[in-house]
Amino acid sequence: MGEACSPGPPGAASPSSGLRRLSSDFRVPFPAPARGRDRMLPKRRRAQVGAPGDPASSEARFPGVAIYLAEPHMGRSRRAFLTRLALSKGFRVLDAYSSEVTHVVMEQTSAEEASHWQEHRAAAASPQRCSRPALLDISWFTESMAAGQPVPVECRHRLEVAAPRKGLPCPARMLPYACQRPTPLTHHNSSLSEALEMLAEAAGFEGSEGRFLSFRRAAAVLKALPSPVTALSQLQGLPHFGEHSRRVVQELLEQGVCEEVERVRLSERYQTMKLFTGIFGVGVKTADRWYREGLRTLDSLQEQPQRLTQQQKAALPRPEHPGPAARRRGAAAAGEGSCGTRPAWGHCDAGWRLPEGLVLYQQHHRGSCGHAEPPPRQSHPMDAFERTFCILGLPQPSGVPVGSTQGPCPTRKAVRVDLVAVPISRLPFALLGWTGSKHFQRELRRFCRKERGLWLNSCGLFDPEQKMLFHAASEEDIFRHLGLEYLPPEQRNA
Repeated sequence: MGEACSPGPPGAASPSSGLRRLSSDFRVPFPAPARGRDRMLPKRRRAQVGAPGDPASSEARFPGVAIYLAEPHMGRSRRAFLTRLALSKGFRVLDAYSSEVTHVVMEQTSAEEASHWQEHRAAAASPQRCSRPALLDISWFTESMAAGQPVPVECRHRLEVAAPRKGLPCPARMLPYACQRPTPLTHHNSSLSEALEMLAEAAGFEGSEGRFLSFRRAAAVLKALPSPVTALSQLQGLPHFGEHSRRVVQELLEQGVCEEVERVRLSERYQTMKLFTGIFGVGVKTADRWYREGLRTLDSLQEQPQRLTQQQKAALPRPEHPGPAARRRGAAAAGEGSCGTRPAWGHCDAGWRLPEGLVLYQQHHRGSCGHAEPPPRQSHPMDAFERTFCILGLPQPSGVPVGSTQGPCPTRKAVRVDLVAVPISRLPFALLGWTGSKHFQRELRRFCRKERGLWLNSCGLFDPEQKMLFHAASEEDIFRHLGLEYLPPEQRNA
């Protein structure tokens, strides 16, 4: 018997109207549902008809189908009428629920009520039974009677409560902040999240902060799901999934591509803005200005060096260090009252010195975040610690020495390294602030502000009402202060 899950045909009649047509088609009197005390058939009439489920009363034409008509909202007299009708058409009807039953038919019963009824009956039935009968609405019965044979069971006939997809969390329990849920670097929905992140990036290039955040948050939700999304219904109830993001996911699921995403991917503006903002020291405003001035390539920038700052010149690809500088971040723990633990770089008063030939660019900033004062409300984008931003010319992995040549292949790679000197009392906050994706950090600080009324950045956690700075000996302490489950660094890739 088929299990097709197709919706009912347009204009399909209700179960009650189907029964009225059925009684007319077969010229069988149609009694109204019993009200109050059920009316019993006369003894002589019962003797003529035979007991329900009695094999002698009808020859079963469909041995693989055994129907049980559940009585809760049906009544005995109505059940007896439907039983006679089914027997007359060659169906097997059982008068007791047992392991032989294949189809349970109920009337005016909700899916939840039907499932509860079945659980109660299953507990009393044979424990050896491995499968359960199908819980069906009266519509399957009326259609089968009209067809003179069992019709395929479809989704519209079933009364079972739909079980959630294995592995997917209940949408209502998906926590709204990215800092509240683990997000691994490798996940199950990369193609979907990458499409939304591309739209977020394009929105950021256009200065649309609202669309940027909407797409970014929807992508972060997809990254946190423990199973692949294969149907749009799995997004029902998930936070931060607006109509636009749902439409993009629907196109990707149904067609494999999204027209809007492909249009953005191939646009000259998106490609140029992505190229320019990949240069260390170039933000969206600078990249947009260059684009409006007609610049499109890195070569066009190199031909006009007067446009560039020193750090931008250092980050531009040259034969000895190709490609936009890769970025590496790290925090160096410093002892109280000292600026570092690397004496080869020189004394604090002289600044940090790196070996000659290694540094392509270096920019040093004095710190403004001390030991006891509260963290600044609006800190520098890269925090208020003492820091040095470097672009280092490193040998290629092949081990070829810096400065040597080996055919047309460059022998040196430019890598950005941010060196941060942190007072030991602020180290846990610095580690947390410099670990995880940018969106994770944004969500963590938004959670602190909106849900806890606190200020958090890489310098510390501060209660503005109590004028109190929280002490933390570890990252775990910070999560405890905020009432959050601790997420290790590898789970902060929102």
